[in-house]
Amino acid sequence: MDWVTGEYELFEVREPTVHSIPFVYNSPHSGRCYPVSFLEASRLDSYEIRRSEDCFVDELFASAPDLGAPLLKANFPRAYLDVNREPYELDPRMFDGALPSYANIGSMRVAGGLGTVPRIVAENMDIYAHRLSVEEGLARIEGIYKPYHTCLRRLVSRTHANHGMAVLIDCHSMPGNIRLAGSNIRPDIIIGDRYGTSASAEISRAALHFLEELGFTAVCNKPYAGGFITEHYGRPIRSLHALQIEVNRALYVDEKTFLKAADFPAMQSALEIFMRQLAAFVSEYAIDMALAAE
Repeated sequence: MDWVTGEYELFEVREPTVHSIPFVYNSPHSGRCYPVSFLEASRLDSYEIRRSEDCFVDELFASAPDLGAPLLKANFPRAYLDVNREPYELDPRMFDGALPSYANIGSMRVAGGLGTVPRIVAENMDIYAHRLSVEEGLARIEGIYKPYHTCLRRLVSRTHANHGMAVLIDCHSMPGNIRLAGSNIRPDIIIGDRYGTSASAEISRAALHFLEELGFTAVCNKPYAGGFITEHYGRPIRSLHALQIEVNRALYVDEKTFLKAADFPAMQSALEIFMRQLAAFVSEYAIDMALAAE
């Protein structure tokens, strides 16, 4: 299968010809290059192990460079390493040996099996047939996690320096069976701004408005408010805004076969319109903020 490979670049940046808008797009969970050694160490088959993958999200937002923004995309799979976690959220039950004292072994994400080196994929399916060595887990953090975040920080810092502000859009997908608590509403898209702490209210409201105008059922923060990346990179007081966007996978992919649905191109087109509208809004927003500061 073409998504299983032993040799690949860990991640890549697709740069625009001109970085003309103050945006950075990031797709940290859409990687689909599965090392053979990883598959051999897993108790899951080659389909089951993909259950946590944000299928084709990098392609849904592939127009970012054409619009004037870089797109950072992971090629390594989320089941192998999750960069949307603290660097050392590690589950001691997974490892053959003692973890370093600085490891966060008590987080809710670790308890759920979804730490930096995940123990499970969706629906509580254990990934590994045997425990990993501590050295293996730490090597993934040193060799993949840290370089990935170094790259993302540079993109955000460059954007901020060149434009006076930066908007990071952290792109994800969610299972098709997600419902809002206490209702039968199935959101098409969820915007997360860490309950107003990672992005300005104006940008979050504009994102919801544009999505609703396009016909999507869009909500904010429930049940996904944003993960480590949104929380870590969003500092609105410094004109650093971070929004997480979760797209319902059932809208564009067959969740059993992981094949693109017939509506995939239409979904791409709709999201490109959204990206253009949000970029135009932020340009006006930046001008208004600059005038207000005079």
